[in-house]
Amino acid sequence: MALTGRAALVAAVGIVVVLLAPDPGFALLGWLLVLISAVVVDLVFAGAVRPLRFHRSGHNLVRLGQSGTVELIVENPGPRRVKGVLRDAWAPSAGAGPRELALDVPAGERRRLTVTLTPTRRGDRSSESVTVRAVGPLGLAARQGSHSVPWSVRVLPPFLSRKHLPSRLAKLRELEGQHPALVRGQGTEFDSLREYVVGDDVRSIDWRASARRHDVVVRTWRPERDRRVLIVLDTGRTSAGRVGAAPVPLAGDMGRPPVEQLGSRAARPAPGWPRLDWSMDAALLLAALAARAGDRVDFLAYDRAVRAWVSGASRTELLTSLVNAMAPIEAELVEADSPGMVANILSRAKRRCLVVLLTDLNAAALDEGLMPVLPQLSSRHLVLVAAVSDPQVAAMAERRETAEEVYEAAAAEYTRIERRRITARLRRHGVEVVDAAPEDIAPALADAYLALKAAGRL
Repeated sequence: MALTGRAALVAAVGIVVVLLAPDPGFALLGWLLVLISAVVVDLVFAGAVRPLRFHRSGHNLVRLGQSGTVELIVENPGPRRVKGVLRDAWAPSAGAGPRELALDVPAGERRRLTVTLTPTRRGDRSSESVTVRAVGPLGLAARQGSHSVPWSVRVLPPFLSRKHLPSRLAKLRELEGQHPALVRGQGTEFDSLREYVVGDDVRSIDWRASARRHDVVVRTWRPERDRRVLIVLDTGRTSAGRVGAAPVPLAGDMGRPPVEQLGSRAARPAPGWPRLDWSMDAALLLAALAARAGDRVDFLAYDRAVRAWVSGASRTELLTSLVNAMAPIEAELVEADSPGMVANILSRAKRRCLVVLLTDLNAAALDEGLMPVLPQLSSRHLVLVAAVSDPQVAAMAERRETAEEVYEAAAAEYTRIERRRITARLRRHGVEVVDAAPEDIAPALADAYLALKAAGRL
């Protein structure tokens, strides 16, 4: 049972009547009896909410930044009309609207209600129940009850870097010699034989084939295909920091990197995506490009345990598998277990491959975690570390008008020096490093992959 605002208004009017009555005691008792009787009548003639039946349909997958709909069919098998409001219990991050739906279902009929979802965070968003409040004919009281009607919607990463894919595919076609404007260069996989022309590299001459044909022929090459690319996503605490400006609204606070805690927050714009989301976006672009290049792409998300693993997906199913695996992943506020991560990589990648580690160039975390075990990984695989830098750090290093900003600039400059130091150490171990701003990390990682292809290192 629930009382409505009209019941409160009637009670307030009754207070005025009681105060003006010659005998307030009897007036109060009489007014209470009238109000209670009206409430009882409302409850008796209100439609029953317990017998209602519910059925859901609609979207199960929604991309972040887009909207989806979930339809709710309400069936009334009871003898009375059910008129009131219905509330669907979606989490705030699901962006469900409207929050309350007007409900009017005659006896023996059904009605279809539509809820629009515009999620503000990745992951699984669910509604386990709906609550119905059926108001009586006088509008003073209502019957109320909840029903279990589970429904779940998975919010997928938006893949904003998709816009960079056509230009990188054009570079890939040039690299493979499939573009009208041929680019001269050496690949690493034998393609075919052709006659020698002036300007060809003499090291490409196939002497046995030349002897058989009684003419000079050379080998042509193309970038190797069917190579393995293992994308490793660090989901530890360093991936929780928010950087850049959010192109899609995200709710909740996943934490901040230590340097962002310095100085006045009021002088900075609202934080954007977590590093984890920018890294996912870069991983999707790299996976799409590598799959089009004919390489096999696997994916591993790890902090202190395996959070996701995708292996053996075909070229047509790869992106679908990746976005479904990435959607529920959240940054864990624990230090990543680098020895465990390397052990997992080595156990899953038996043959030499390109290992792309998406993490943060946090000097303290890498010095104690990855650096001691990095030689085990780099000795068996080609390693590329990709990190998202914080543009606010560069902005802090430039502002020096007040004493507070000078201290902030010093902290920011120290952070940048430490980042360059750890980058130099990684490169001394034979590791390729990509360090770029949030909006640039995806195309920069794709360009690094193409450069490795062009150099014959992959």
